[in-house]
Amino acid sequence: MATNPIDHRDRAREIVAGLDLDQKAALTTGAGFWDTVGIDGAGIVAVTLTDGPHGIRKQTEGGDALGLNNSVVAVCFPPAVAMAATFDPAVAEEVGDALGRACLAEKVGVLLGPGINIKRSPLGGRNFEYYSEDPILAGAMAAAFVRGVQRHGVGTSLKHFAANNQETERFRISSDIDPRPLHEIYLRAFEHVVRTAQPWSVMAAYNKINGVYATQNTWLLTDTLRQRWGFEGFVVSDWGAVDDRVAAAAAGLDLQMPGPGQGPAELVVAVREGRLSETAVDACAERVVSLALAAQANSVDTTYDHEAQHELAVTAARRCLVLLANEPVDGTPLLPLAPTTRVAVIGEFARTPRYQGGGSSKVNPTRVDAAVDAIAALALPDVVFEPGFTVDGTGDESALRAAAVARAAAAEVAVVFLGVPAGDESEGFDRTDWRLPQVQLDLLVAVLAANPATVVVLSHGAVVDLAEVVAAPAVLDGLLLGEGGGAAVADILYGLDDPSGRLAETIPLRLADNPAHLDFPGEQLHVRYGEGVFVGYRGYDARGLAVRFPFGHGLSYTTTTFTEVAATTTAAGIDVAITVTNTGDRDGRTVVQVYTGLDESVVARPPRELKGMAALALSAGESRRVTISLARPDLAYWDREIDDWVVEGGRYRIDVGHSSRDIDATVSVEVAGDTSTKPLGLDSTLSELLAVPHGRAAILGQLQKSLGLTEIDPTLEQLIGSIPLRRVVPMLGLDAAELTAALADA
Repeated sequence: MATNPIDHRDRAREIVAGLDLDQKAALTTGAGFWDTVGIDGAGIVAVTLTDGPHGIRKQTEGGDALGLNNSVVAVCFPPAVAMAATFDPAVAEEVGDALGRACLAEKVGVLLGPGINIKRSPLGGRNFEYYSEDPILAGAMAAAFVRGVQRHGVGTSLKHFAANNQETERFRISSDIDPRPLHEIYLRAFEHVVRTAQPWSVMAAYNKINGVYATQNTWLLTDTLRQRWGFEGFVVSDWGAVDDRVAAAAAGLDLQMPGPGQGPAELVVAVREGRLSETAVDACAERVVSLALAAQANSVDTTYDHEAQHELAVTAARRCLVLLANEPVDGTPLLPLAPTTRVAVIGEFARTPRYQGGGSSKVNPTRVDAAVDAIAALALPDVVFEPGFTVDGTGDESALRAAAVARAAAAEVAVVFLGVPAGDESEGFDRTDWRLPQVQLDLLVAVLAANPATVVVLSHGAVVDLAEVVAAPAVLDGLLLGEGGGAAVADILYGLDDPSGRLAETIPLRLADNPAHLDFPGEQLHVRYGEGVFVGYRGYDARGLAVRFPFGHGLSYTTTTFTEVAATTTAAGIDVAITVTNTGDRDGRTVVQVYTGLDESVVARPPRELKGMAALALSAGESRRVTISLARPDLAYWDREIDDWVVEGGRYRIDVGHSSRDIDATVSVEVAGDTSTKPLGLDSTLSELLAVPHGRAAILGQLQKSLGLTEIDPTLEQLIGSIPLRRVVPMLGLDAAELTAALADA
């Protein structure tokens, strides 16, 4: 059985105790671009860390962070933007399992991923690397991925910690966030993964959080990550993220990458000058040595089956595809296509797929399936193809468009592949526009005029404007599907599998409708998260804004209903039982989405928030009773007064549906609130005292003594309920000393 670094912590402590200060300091900085420092005489091996997370990017020459040098050939699975659309952690775990096997074969000790930062704006340049605008979905998918990889004794690195939600000025920007959104939105997925899956490492981000660099933020790395959440692994910097090596070590950053640089020498000098304790260096070194011991214990000589993993990449990609629209043409939905249909495939992306984003996650794939070839293999008549446009902007646009329109007019169905060029989506910069290139939109208009029976297949790493695309009766959103995407698209187009992907982020009508629009990407090295907790669908739904397609939306080739919903509270949370029925005449898949809402709350809340989901395959006509458990901690809000999570008591609404806007059934259930830990005293308000039993007893006892009242009139409470008690004591003739004593004794 594979071991984890924590299993080796005692031995690591013994080894570090035998090292001198220079050796210990050396261990806390990389030996080069990808490897940690090894010390032969102490039995400490070097460990290789390699970019991921949707494939291995182990470089074969030199070293760089942006994919400029070659890397080993590896299977390219669908990036996180597509994987999240499965709404199925089991798929993420299966892909993680495959990557763990591949890492063992390639002698990789830590795969740098998954990335779980929240998609705050559609313009985020690295959105393709992240799962969702929702932290519950992101956390569930990432935890499953971590479990899959780490069962093989290979580490993961949860990134980018934290609030790294844009590329603009990412090395210097301060993400300025209030406590509630920071915990409820931007840290929640990280907390879930740490508590449930214990990744071997967490990667500290480039940016500042409320003015303090993540890499030297004691509140983030020690107080929150280690002490509050119980993280057991090591913290590594993003490559080049450390601003002050001494402050970073004191804050709890264990490993600076890349190396070696001046980091070790700076630590040694700081210890000798008394600016840094040697115990802080010891703690960093012990965690790095624990990693080295685990990697050495788990190392085996092995290989992995590229072909089998490619087939898994195809299978996963099929689950990612989201059918956005499928309107009837001549009385019948356009999809799935019949093998006998005469098809014209149009668009360069059908021949030259967009399947991953640019930058440090760019994988050198084993092969790339082109959709036009896969379609040709399934269609009985010959499939004709025209590029229609070029991805680099060269070529005769008019001639390419004319040739494509002629092919479309002669076909029964035109399948048009559109997307965002690779150069427009990469690590390092945010997008400035969300529209597809005009040449592609012009092509679509012309094709639709020639043949209304048109299917659009999209390729992109972040939300795009679909105002003109939805003129097509059928739209299949491919996102970025990895190396098997072409085969997966063909399988879905021809109905070999049922489309079951669901949108992990809202597609708005206008970019300006995005809740973060006016606060992205900030100014003067600060970005204010002014939308608070109302990120993504939370914001659209709270404002009642119409959207192009809501969070969670996705169609199937069959129909499904969710009925007989029953909710029961348990000590662990809420169990929601649902009867799921495939009401169509063909086998299919569905995703059950469970949202909660609390209409009467002490804090501002969205109408509903995703708290659970289940992806199911059902035969035609099949009904199945399923239970989805909602974890009690996921019901909590962050109370800034006590600086902790609180589950508010009340009647929670349970919405079960197909998206945040398409609800099949609603029930409600009473949830007991957490016992209040807020201290009550003369600085509390009258209403705060009346809201809790011991406070009510104390204040009513005093009111009966002073005014003969056994209850307080609601109108009077409204009038004076918000006044701090020490100011209302004289008005009501209360005895401040007796009241303070009564509250203290409660």
